[in-house]
Amino acid sequence: MEILNWASVSLSIFLSLTTAGHALLHQRIPSSALGWVAVCLVFPLAGPLLYFLFGINRVQTRARKLEDKRQAAKTAFRESKDVNRLAAVSCTGLNLPRSYVQVARISDTISKFPMVAGNHISPLHNGEAAYPAMLHAIENATRSIYLITYIFDTGGTGTKFINALGQAAARGVDVRVIIDGFGEFYSLPRAGSALKKQGVKVARFLPPRLLLPPIHINLRNHRKILVADGQIGFTGGMNIGDRHLADNTANPSRAVDMHFQLAGPVVMQLEQTFIEDWSFCTGKPLAPTRSLPVKAGAAVCRVISDGPDENMNNLATVLIGAISTARERILIMTPYFLPSPEMISALQTAALRGVRVSVVLPVKNNLPYIKWAGTNMLPELLFRGVRIFYQPPPFVHTKLFVMDEQYAQIGSANLDPRSLRLNFELTVEVYDRKITEHLAAHIETQIRRSTEISLDSILNRPFILKLRDALVWLFSAYL
Repeated sequence: MEILNWASVSLSIFLSLTTAGHALLHQRIPSSALGWVAVCLVFPLAGPLLYFLFGINRVQTRARKLEDKRQAAKTAFRESKDVNRLAAVSCTGLNLPRSYVQVARISDTISKFPMVAGNHISPLHNGEAAYPAMLHAIENATRSIYLITYIFDTGGTGTKFINALGQAAARGVDVRVIIDGFGEFYSLPRAGSALKKQGVKVARFLPPRLLLPPIHINLRNHRKILVADGQIGFTGGMNIGDRHLADNTANPSRAVDMHFQLAGPVVMQLEQTFIEDWSFCTGKPLAPTRSLPVKAGAAVCRVISDGPDENMNNLATVLIGAISTARERILIMTPYFLPSPEMISALQTAALRGVRVSVVLPVKNNLPYIKWAGTNMLPELLFRGVRIFYQPPPFVHTKLFVMDEQYAQIGSANLDPRSLRLNFELTVEVYDRKITEHLAAHIETQIRRSTEISLDSILNRPFILKLRDALVWLFSAYL
């Protein structure tokens, strides 16, 4: 018995020291590293177990194993897509003000994609506009349909998509769908099983497992991509489900959102992102569409993909760069707002420089604890002149970023640690006055309908609410 006790104590010490050392060497944020080291050392067995489940970024390891296949897909893409080179434009060739050129140079360095000219972007408000356009693209596809979504409900809307994708597969179209392995469980029965029955090729992104390898609960694919025949693309904030039918006032869970239909060379970049994710999920390469998308408009665009397998936080870096170079206005609309200290500093500095910084949030949130955590840090922004607005119900899931007159970002990312550090996300940056003004006008319209939050109203909250918000904020990195 004494030997067993010594063995268990020795094992506990070994695990605590090993996991604490791993956290010290591999965690990139000092506070995170310190927190994990403390947890591993203070809580024998439980601390190392928690770190093993939640602290290790296993996606990087898996990504390295698939890197050869991912690189092969990238090589095939470059070789077969001459339009990527022909449509590319340099940041200095746009004849834009210096602030836009500075942002373009940042994303030139970070993104694997070039800026491409000749794109057209159509905003689609709510599921009432987005879903018919997406279903039309699916029903008229003749060669390939590639779809990524985080949530794929199997209600009325989901059934329409499942049937349309199944019918496309039946007529010989190459239909492939990636569903996040965790997000799929938001609806039962699971959409992946229903799609497979209809002959659709389905891959699940890091599905949860109870046995080894352990669950990847924090590492999710949050991208929303639909590409039909390599010619028409869709991206934005919408999943597939009835909750995005905002006109259905009888649904208490309905959400307002915005999606986008894209045409032009940027569609290639959406498709390439799908190809790399498909390789990641299946280990099998996928050739890009042979036909080249034609120029369809005047917008210059670029896809920025981000995820924990990247060497740096790509999207956060570009966002902070854009905030830092703004001269007139910054308009942000997001459902989940938990900016990093670096982004808070950039927003504060922009406001102090005289830039009009407005952040529009939903007063009703489907994840109230995220609103609680966010409220805890709002005084830092309000004190420096950043304006915060709460939109009235229903819940607004829209994600938009607008800088000055000609720059915008659209896509799936929220401004919180989960999106900017843990999730696989996709954003399209847009250099185009027409679409930027459209998005800015939409945000300004919502601001007029919203309630502005004052610094006093936040500081004078009841003590119990301040305590609640502060406690939840401590866990903001995992919300």
